[in-house]
Amino acid sequence: MATLEVTIDAIIHATEDHEKFYESFNEMFGLEKGQFSTSGVTGHFDNPITTIRAKITKKMALQVLGKFLKKLSREQLNQILSEIEERTENSTLHVRLGKQDFIQGKITFNEKEAIKLKIHTPVYNKKDTVKVFRDILQKDT
Repeated sequence: MATLEVTIDAIIHATEDHEKFYESFNEMFGLEKGQFSTSGVTGHFDNPITTIRAKITKKMALQVLGKFLKKLSREQLNQILSEIEERTENSTLHVRLGKQDFIQGKITFNEKEAIKLKIHTPVYNKKDTVKVFRDILQKDT
């Protein structure tokens, strides 16, 4: 398999429980709090906002991707497969997960208030993008 990298980005507002996010990432993908970097910013109304990011590579990236794929329903996987072209930019497949459902242990797709999941693998010929990601996503199905 080609080199694989998974990046997870989330924005956590002051009203949201940071620990619930870390617990969910651990339960869903086996990621520990220490694997995330955090930074704080101030929102439009001077409210504190925390951004968290995890960049996972090599074997761990394969494990995270495998756990993610196992949590998808057949319909969700088919949706991603049918939208590969729209979801892919510069060798990176973009998936946005609903934050509130994620905290409850469910995977849903949501464009707003989302956890961003980016799956990157080198694609040297742009016309091969769909095939490369289709192969990665269907590896274990």
